[in-house]
Amino acid sequence: MNDYEIVTAARGDKRLCAKDYIDLVVKDFMELHGDRLYGDDKAIIAGLGWIGDMPVTVIGVQKGKTLEERVEHNFGSAHPEGYRKALRLMKQAEKFKRPVLCFVDTAGAYCGIDAEEHGQGRAIADNLAQMSDLKTPILSIVIGEGGSGGALALSHADRIWMMEGAYFSVVSPESCANILWKDTKRADEAANALALTANKLSRLGLIDRICPESSVKELPKQIYEELRQLKSLPTEDLVDARYRKFRKVGY
Repeated sequence: MNDYEIVTAARGDKRLCAKDYIDLVVKDFMELHGDRLYGDDKAIIAGLGWIGDMPVTVIGVQKGKTLEERVEHNFGSAHPEGYRKALRLMKQAEKFKRPVLCFVDTAGAYCGIDAEEHGQGRAIADNLAQMSDLKTPILSIVIGEGGSGGALALSHADRIWMMEGAYFSVVSPESCANILWKDTKRADEAANALALTANKLSRLGLIDRICPESSVKELPKQIYEELRQLKSLPTEDLVDARYRKFRKVGY
Protein backbone atom coordinates (compact mmCIF):
# COMPACT_ATOMS: atom_id res chain seq x y z
CA MET A 1 0.00 0.00 0.00
CA ASN A 2 1.13 3.56 -0.61
CA ASP A 3 1.04 6.14 2.18
CA TYR A 4 -2.43 7.46 1.43
CA GLU A 5 -3.85 3.94 1.22
CA ILE A 6 -2.45 3.33 4.71
CA VAL A 7 -4.19 6.49 5.93
CA THR A 8 -7.47 5.35 4.39
CA ALA A 9 -7.15 1.88 5.93
CA ALA A 10 -6.31 3.40 9.36
CA ARG A 11 -9.72 5.09 9.28
CA GLY A 12 -11.60 1.88 8.53
CA ASP A 13 -14.43 0.68 10.75
CA LYS A 14 -13.07 -2.88 10.78
CA ARG A 15 -9.93 -1.95 12.73
CA LEU A 16 -9.60 -2.66 16.42
CA CYS A 17 -10.56 0.39 18.48
CA ALA A 18 -9.30 1.53 21.88
CA LYS A 19 -11.82 -0.54 23.84
CA ASP A 20 -10.74 -3.67 21.94
CA TYR A 21 -7.12 -3.07 22.94
CA ILE A 22 -8.08 -2.37 26.53
CA ASP A 23 -10.03 -5.63 26.67
CA LEU A 24 -7.04 -7.47 25.18
CA VAL A 25 -4.32 -5.96 27.36
CA VAL A 26 -5.90 -4.89 30.66
CA LYS A 27 -7.57 -7.05 33.30
CA ASP A 28 -10.38 -5.84 35.57
CA PHE A 29 -10.66 -2.47 33.83
CA MET A 30 -12.74 0.03 35.78
CA GLU A 31 -13.71 3.16 33.84
CA LEU A 32 -13.68 6.54 35.57
CA HIS A 33 -15.51 9.63 34.38
CA GLY A 34 -15.41 13.40 34.40
CA ASP A 35 -12.86 16.21 34.49
CA ARG A 36 -14.10 17.61 37.84
CA LEU A 37 -14.64 20.93 36.11
CA TYR A 38 -17.27 20.72 33.38
CA GLY A 39 -18.31 17.19 32.49
CA ASP A 40 -17.44 13.86 30.91
CA ASP A 41 -16.39 13.19 27.33
CA LYS A 42 -17.15 9.82 25.77
CA ALA A 43 -14.50 10.27 23.08
CA ILE A 44 -11.94 9.42 25.73
CA ILE A 45 -12.35 6.38 27.93
CA ALA A 46 -10.07 6.17 30.92
CA GLY A 47 -9.71 4.16 34.07
CA LEU A 48 -7.72 1.67 36.11
CA GLY A 49 -6.77 -1.95 35.60
CA TRP A 50 -4.03 -4.53 35.71
CA ILE A 51 -1.45 -5.81 33.23
CA GLY A 52 -0.25 -9.00 34.84
CA ASP A 53 0.57 -8.04 38.42
CA MET A 54 1.08 -4.37 37.56
CA PRO A 55 -1.63 -1.75 38.27
CA VAL A 56 -1.93 0.77 35.44
CA THR A 57 -3.87 3.84 34.43
CA VAL A 58 -5.31 3.40 30.93
CA ILE A 59 -6.49 6.16 28.59
CA GLY A 60 -7.88 5.55 25.11
CA VAL A 61 -9.46 7.60 22.35
CA GLN A 62 -12.53 5.60 21.44
CA LYS A 63 -14.07 5.93 17.98
CA GLY A 64 -16.46 3.00 17.92
CA LYS A 65 -17.24 0.89 14.87
CA THR A 66 -20.90 1.27 13.98
CA LEU A 67 -22.39 4.63 13.06
CA GLU A 68 -24.30 4.71 16.36
CA GLU A 69 -21.12 4.06 18.35
CA ARG A 70 -19.18 6.66 16.41
CA VAL A 71 -21.82 9.29 17.02
CA GLU A 72 -21.87 8.40 20.74
CA HIS A 73 -18.08 8.83 20.93
CA ASN A 74 -18.01 11.89 18.65
CA PHE A 75 -15.98 9.96 16.06
CA GLY A 76 -13.00 9.95 18.41
CA SER A 77 -12.65 13.75 18.43
CA ALA A 78 -12.35 14.78 22.06
CA HIS A 79 -13.65 17.93 23.70
CA PRO A 80 -11.42 19.75 26.22
CA GLU A 81 -13.13 17.96 29.10
CA GLY A 82 -11.84 14.70 27.63
CA TYR A 83 -8.25 15.91 27.74
CA ARG A 84 -8.77 17.29 31.23
CA LYS A 85 -10.16 13.92 32.31
CA ALA A 86 -7.08 12.24 30.87
CA LEU A 87 -4.77 14.64 32.70
CA ARG A 88 -6.67 14.18 35.96
CA LEU A 89 -6.07 10.44 35.78
CA MET A 90 -2.42 10.90 34.80
CA LYS A 91 -1.83 13.04 37.88
CA GLN A 92 -3.63 10.42 39.95
CA ALA A 93 -1.34 7.77 38.43
CA GLU A 94 1.68 9.86 39.39
CA LYS A 95 0.43 10.11 42.99
CA PHE A 96 -0.01 6.35 43.31
CA LYS A 97 3.04 5.44 41.18
CA ARG A 98 1.06 3.70 38.44
CA PRO A 99 2.37 3.68 34.84
CA VAL A 100 0.17 5.34 32.21
CA LEU A 101 -0.83 3.51 29.02
CA CYS A 102 -2.49 5.48 26.19
CA PHE A 103 -4.19 4.17 23.05
CA VAL A 104 -4.39 6.91 20.42
CA ASP A 105 -6.89 6.85 17.56
CA THR A 106 -8.18 10.26 16.51
CA ALA A 107 -8.34 12.43 13.42
CA GLY A 108 -7.85 15.36 15.79
CA ALA A 109 -9.43 17.18 18.70
CA TYR A 110 -12.98 18.43 18.19
CA CYS A 111 -12.81 21.87 16.59
CA GLY A 112 -16.34 23.16 17.23
CA ILE A 113 -17.05 26.59 18.67
CA ASP A 114 -18.16 25.10 21.98
CA ALA A 115 -14.87 23.23 22.34
CA GLU A 116 -12.94 26.45 21.75
CA GLU A 117 -15.13 28.27 24.26
CA HIS A 118 -14.37 25.57 26.84
CA GLY A 119 -10.60 25.89 26.35
CA GLN A 120 -9.56 23.28 23.77
CA GLY A 121 -6.15 24.79 23.05
CA ARG A 122 -5.38 25.29 26.73
CA ALA A 123 -6.43 21.73 27.58
CA ILE A 124 -4.07 20.26 24.97
CA ALA A 125 -1.25 22.58 26.04
CA ASP A 126 -1.75 21.63 29.69
CA ASN A 127 -1.47 17.93 28.79
CA LEU A 128 1.79 18.50 26.95
CA ALA A 129 3.26 20.55 29.77
CA GLN A 130 2.19 18.18 32.53
CA MET A 131 3.19 15.01 30.66
CA SER A 132 6.65 16.50 30.13
CA ASP A 133 7.24 16.37 33.87
CA LEU A 134 4.98 13.48 34.93
CA LYS A 135 6.87 11.40 37.45
CA THR A 136 5.65 8.02 36.31
CA PRO A 137 6.22 6.04 33.08
CA ILE A 138 4.08 6.79 30.01
CA LEU A 139 3.65 4.48 27.02
CA SER A 140 1.51 5.67 24.10
CA ILE A 141 0.45 3.45 21.19
CA VAL A 142 -1.01 4.90 17.99
CA ILE A 143 -3.51 2.23 16.96
CA GLY A 144 -5.23 3.91 14.02
CA GLU A 145 -5.30 7.61 13.28
CA GLY A 146 -2.82 9.87 15.03
CA GLY A 147 -3.98 13.27 13.90
CA SER A 148 -2.79 16.73 14.94
CA GLY A 149 -2.69 18.08 18.50
CA GLY A 150 -5.54 15.81 19.52
CA ALA A 151 -3.20 12.84 19.16
CA LEU A 152 -0.12 14.63 20.47
CA ALA A 153 -1.96 15.49 23.69
CA LEU A 154 -1.79 11.78 24.63
CA SER A 155 1.56 11.00 22.98
CA HIS A 156 4.10 13.02 24.94
CA ALA A 157 5.43 9.76 26.31
CA ASP A 158 8.59 7.91 27.30
CA ARG A 159 7.86 5.42 24.52
CA ILE A 160 5.72 5.88 21.42
CA TRP A 161 4.68 2.76 19.54
CA MET A 162 2.64 2.47 16.37
CA MET A 163 0.65 -0.33 14.86
CA GLU A 164 2.07 -0.96 11.39
CA GLY A 165 -1.21 0.09 9.75
CA ALA A 166 -1.54 3.37 11.66
CA TYR A 167 -0.46 6.90 10.77
CA PHE A 168 0.78 9.81 12.89
CA SER A 169 0.80 13.33 11.48
CA VAL A 170 0.54 17.02 12.30
CA VAL A 171 -2.25 17.37 9.75
CA SER A 172 -4.43 15.14 7.60
CA PRO A 173 -3.30 14.65 3.98
CA GLU A 174 -6.52 16.26 2.75
CA SER A 175 -6.02 19.38 4.88
CA CYS A 176 -2.35 19.56 3.91
CA ALA A 177 -3.22 19.34 0.21
CA ASN A 178 -5.85 22.02 0.62
CA ILE A 179 -3.46 24.35 2.45
CA LEU A 180 -0.57 23.91 0.02
CA TRP A 181 -2.30 23.50 -3.31
CA LYS A 182 -5.99 24.32 -2.73
CA ASP A 183 -6.71 20.85 -4.09
CA THR A 184 -7.76 17.96 -1.84
CA LYS A 185 -7.37 15.58 -4.80
CA ARG A 186 -3.63 15.78 -4.19
CA ALA A 187 -4.01 14.14 -0.76
CA ASP A 188 -1.97 11.13 -1.88
CA GLU A 189 0.93 13.43 -2.76
CA ALA A 190 0.61 15.20 0.59
CA ALA A 191 0.55 11.89 2.48
CA ASN A 192 3.83 10.87 0.89
CA ALA A 193 5.45 14.21 1.75
CA LEU A 194 4.24 14.17 5.36
CA ALA A 195 6.17 10.97 6.23
CA LEU A 196 3.28 9.81 8.40
CA THR A 197 3.58 6.02 8.23
CA ALA A 198 5.10 3.84 10.93
CA ASN A 199 8.04 2.82 8.72
CA LYS A 200 8.99 6.40 7.84
CA LEU A 201 8.55 7.70 11.39
CA SER A 202 10.65 4.84 12.73
CA ARG A 203 13.48 5.73 10.33
CA LEU A 204 13.24 9.35 11.51
CA GLY A 205 13.49 8.23 15.13
CA LEU A 206 10.10 9.66 16.09
CA ILE A 207 8.60 6.38 17.22
CA ASP A 208 10.20 3.61 19.22
CA ARG A 209 8.52 0.45 17.94
CA ILE A 210 6.36 -0.78 15.07
CA CYS A 211 3.80 -3.34 16.23
CA PRO A 212 2.73 -5.85 13.56
CA GLU A 213 -1.03 -6.17 13.16
CA SER A 214 -0.60 -9.93 12.81
CA SER A 215 0.89 -10.35 16.30
CA VAL A 216 -1.45 -8.14 18.31
CA LYS A 217 -1.88 -10.93 20.88
CA GLU A 218 1.74 -10.40 21.88
CA LEU A 219 1.03 -6.84 23.01
CA PRO A 220 0.17 -7.57 26.67
CA LYS A 221 3.54 -9.23 27.24
CA GLN A 222 5.42 -6.52 25.30
CA ILE A 223 3.65 -3.68 27.12
CA TYR A 224 4.22 -5.28 30.51
CA GLU A 225 7.94 -5.68 29.86
CA GLU A 226 8.33 -2.11 28.57
CA LEU A 227 6.52 -0.61 31.55
CA ARG A 228 8.46 -2.81 33.95
CA GLN A 229 11.73 -1.53 32.54
CA LEU A 230 10.59 2.08 32.69
CA LYS A 231 9.41 1.63 36.29
CA SER A 232 12.86 0.40 37.26
CA LEU A 233 14.43 3.75 36.36
CA PRO A 234 14.96 6.39 39.05
CA THR A 235 12.27 9.03 38.69
CA GLU A 236 14.74 11.81 37.94
CA ASP A 237 16.36 9.74 35.18
CA LEU A 238 12.97 8.83 33.72
CA VAL A 239 11.81 12.46 33.44
CA ASP A 240 15.20 13.63 32.17
CA ALA A 241 15.26 10.96 29.46
CA ARG A 242 11.75 11.96 28.35
CA TYR A 243 12.86 15.60 28.11
CA ARG A 244 15.92 14.68 26.07
CA LYS A 245 13.86 12.39 23.82
CA PHE A 246 11.77 15.30 22.57
CA ARG A 247 14.55 17.89 22.59
CA LYS A 248 16.54 15.89 20.04
CA VAL A 249 13.66 15.58 17.55
CA GLY A 250 14.74 17.14 14.27
CA TYR A 251 18.48 17.03 15.05
